[in-house]
Amino acid sequence: MTETSIRTNDDVSTRERTTERTEESEDQQLCPECGGRLESDTEHGETICTECGLVVEEDEIDRGPEWRAFDAAEKDSKSRVGAPTTKMMHDDGLSTNIGWQDKDAYGNTLSSSQREKMQRLRTWNERFRTRDSKERNLKQALGEIDRMASALGLPEDVRETASVIYRRALNEDLLPGRSIEGVASAALYAAARQTGTPRSIDEVAQVSRIDEMEFKRTYRYIVRELNLEIQPANPEQYVGRFASELDLSDESEQRARELLRTATDKGIHSGKSPVGLAAAAVYAAPLLCNEEITQSQVSEVTDISEVTIRNRYKELLEADGQAQFA
Repeated sequence: MTETSIRTNDDVSTRERTTERTEESEDQQLCPECGGRLESDTEHGETICTECGLVVEEDEIDRGPEWRAFDAAEKDSKSRVGAPTTKMMHDDGLSTNIGWQDKDAYGNTLSSSQREKMQRLRTWNERFRTRDSKERNLKQALGEIDRMASALGLPEDVRETASVIYRRALNEDLLPGRSIEGVASAALYAAARQTGTPRSIDEVAQVSRIDEMEFKRTYRYIVRELNLEIQPANPEQYVGRFASELDLSDESEQRARELLRTATDKGIHSGKSPVGLAAAAVYAAPLLCNEEITQSQVSEVTDISEVTIRNRYKELLEADGQAQFA
């Protein structure tokens, strides 16, 4: 028998076996009495025929959870899976965290000997979680990023991005000669710019543990060495937050955005601080909409001097053809 005929016979036998398995699976999905379609009833653990109601199988194993939930919040509270991985923790959130409450599963307070035992376990757990200097460095930096982000009211995606930037700086050995707080502040500022929720240098410097000059120097170094693509801040990105803190109307907020767009089209924004332009816009817009606001209120919220607000205010009105209000 030639090699070709042997291969042909093998192919035929393979097709026959496949056909037999397909026919068997189809037979398992059909009712043995009427040939109707079978359906699984997970509530009663049975397989029944949808045509004649014959119970084909019973006492099936339920592989779902033993609890029931009637909304998303209840489902989350009863679910016993762990939290998702996150770059905001040095171990990506994969390690065990021992709580500090000193209570058992039933809410009862632990005895003194049990508390001492749990404290020893916490100590060893922390030692195992940070096994080398690199992990200790990362843990401290990520804690600093989280603290500053909370103080600045930045969302979770900014914190995640800042954590990734800091990890890159650490892996590329950019930290020697620079403080952990400085690189963490630079990473957070860069992340806020990248995600479209910027904060001014003054705002970040106020919550940082380093002086402003070191912060600026470290930020320029990190952006240059990591080749980060940081677009110039758009003054409109500050308007929503300022308008919310000043309790401006929707009409005033929209008018402020229009003033900034007009200024951008005419090139007024070139060489000027975006925060200063945004502050002037949220001061000018309410006045144009017959709403009351003072320069001191805007200055306090935006952390921009009243002199700068007045100068940018005049430029915005002239660009918009409202010079009579200047």
